[in-house]
Amino acid sequence: YLETNRNPKTSAIVKKLVADGNAGELQKYFGSRMEFGTAGLRAAMGAGISHMNDLTIIQTTQGFCRYLEKNFSDLKKRGVVIGFDARAHLSSGGSSKRFARLAANTFISQGVPVYLFSDITPTPFVPYTVTHLKLCAGIMVTASHNPKQDNGYKVYWENGAQIISPHDKGISQAIEENQEPWPQAWDDKLIDSSLLLHDPYATVNKDYFKDIQKQCFHRNINKETNLKFVHTSVHGVGHKFVQLAFKAFDLSPPFAVPEQKDPDPEFPTVKYPNPEEGKGVLTLSFALAEKDGAKIILANDPDADRLAVAEKQESGEWKVFSGNELGALLGWWIFTCWKNHNRDTCAIKDVYMLSSTVSSKILRAIALKEGFHFEETLTGFKWMGNRAKQLMDQGKAVLFAFEEAIGYMCCPAVLDKDGVSAAVITAEMASYLATRNLSLSQQLKAVYDEYGFHITKASYFICHDPKVIQQLFDNLRNFDGKNTYPKSCGRFKVSGIRDLTTGYDSSQPDQKAILPTSKSSQMITFTFANGGVATMRTSGTEPKIKYYSELCAPPGNSDVEQLKKELDELVNALEKHFFQPEKNNLQRKTE
Repeated sequence: YLETNRNPKTSAIVKKLVADGNAGELQKYFGSRMEFGTAGLRAAMGAGISHMNDLTIIQTTQGFCRYLEKNFSDLKKRGVVIGFDARAHLSSGGSSKRFARLAANTFISQGVPVYLFSDITPTPFVPYTVTHLKLCAGIMVTASHNPKQDNGYKVYWENGAQIISPHDKGISQAIEENQEPWPQAWDDKLIDSSLLLHDPYATVNKDYFKDIQKQCFHRNINKETNLKFVHTSVHGVGHKFVQLAFKAFDLSPPFAVPEQKDPDPEFPTVKYPNPEEGKGVLTLSFALAEKDGAKIILANDPDADRLAVAEKQESGEWKVFSGNELGALLGWWIFTCWKNHNRDTCAIKDVYMLSSTVSSKILRAIALKEGFHFEETLTGFKWMGNRAKQLMDQGKAVLFAFEEAIGYMCCPAVLDKDGVSAAVITAEMASYLATRNLSLSQQLKAVYDEYGFHITKASYFICHDPKVIQQLFDNLRNFDGKNTYPKSCGRFKVSGIRDLTTGYDSSQPDQKAILPTSKSSQMITFTFANGGVATMRTSGTEPKIKYYSELCAPPGNSDVEQLKKELDELVNALEKHFFQPEKNNLQRKTE
């Protein structure tokens, strides 16, 4: 490592550990190489092969470059796009911008044109650029909403969607085969004078905001609305782009939370820069909204591909919508806009919406009643993006896709979650509803009244020991003796089981699951006799065991409190009997 590494800061860290004879820390830095998966890389910045640093970025990009050369004969004609967020790590000298430049240098040294953004951009701009400029691939250097010390390297294929297997395996192998830095690998100054370096910033900023206007249906209402919005980009990249999106829709700009609007890799005002964590991240937004009389808060995560929304209720309390609730509202809204602009009733047979298997099934209920298609995919936008592209290539219209982790794809120009377009479309929806004297919360209730209540509850346990996680899932697969799953969970009878780790599905005639299976991650879904569904799965990027539960009632069953009580009891039973947190020493999610 020391022979090939030319970053003085990371070399100094390693030399000091060697001099101190600190075997434990050295093991942490060099125990295992970061694994390149379908989500690319995600790890802390720092020295060694298990961290994100100049050397590991060079090695990763060399592997990716060789893999693309093998797959695209016209790579040197079409090229790749590279974007980055504002993350930086002083002690190791790593930053998203530095990593992006090193990656660009790697491609340019091999004669491949690179469209490198000259400034920070939202993650969705990378997949947008891949399709818009017909490039071979895209790289986004970001760790999204992870803690400040982390960074990541996210990869998109020529179809504008994140990679899926077997590309991850192929790239991973190519990285192993290209460890030795190429001759000019460290000299990123070379790119500045290269004719192969292009800056897509101006073009993409113009064209993206033109493209999302196809989802703007109520410009006159937008111009006149008195509704006020607060926006926070949580020290990330979103501020400027959401301001521009509002302008593109003729909405007055949202009030920006001053302490959080400028990018800051230290994320000084929040414990975790993740709007999914609820009210803690929104404290400053609530204060600004109270001061300026704003009713709605829009919060992006630091790379602006996710969106959280909160609304002030009549009681004066703030309601933070869950990802499933906002998915229900946006699904209803986008379909309503489509229906009002497409009088041809035959066209509906070519309309699709997607959501992931751990997200609410509310879109299925809307699709059944309205006559369009709904499909579920595996968890993660890589599956929804790839499926959406397949459907679009068959001439279908994919109006909307979402996942409960506050990710929304509202615009077919981006085949990934996009918090910028989702923010402005939510603002237009709220402005429209205000002309009908309806709040977002009231409209959500109207959606549930019409299509049936869908109550969801999700959480997670933290577990740093992979053996314990393995044991927990093995126990579920051998619950009453070998190869038997649980028949009940407390007082709740289990009526069906789908295990996407092993490929077993009790509801299929041949007992084989239809969705793709993956042995490398754990995921079991239990269906209960009371209409409840619960999924337990491991996270690809964090040391968490997550669960997702939902109770769906047919339209007309309006006893929401009873449904909530039933779901709470089901979740309590799930935690007690299937997770066994005390026995397994699991740490609960803390608010």
